[in-house]
Amino acid sequence: MDYAVIYEKSGTGYAAYVPDLQGCVATGPTRAVVEKRIREAIAMHLEGMREDGDEIPRPTTWAEVVQL
Repeated sequence: MDYAVIYEKSGTGYAAYVPDLQGCVATGPTRAVVEKRIREAIAMHLEGMREDGDEIPRPTTWAEVVQL
């Protein structure tokens, strides 16, 4: 499944979260680091859900860039 990830610049680096996976977040000092960490966080989040017998949510969020 493909999950949308939202990346944001913060005062100390970068943050990312997955709207369809509540609580799945990552932070890091650079964009490259946070991109790696959010992939790891998604894998860990889904693994934990499977272990707990939780239903894996289907992606419902999408994002696009709108240029004006």
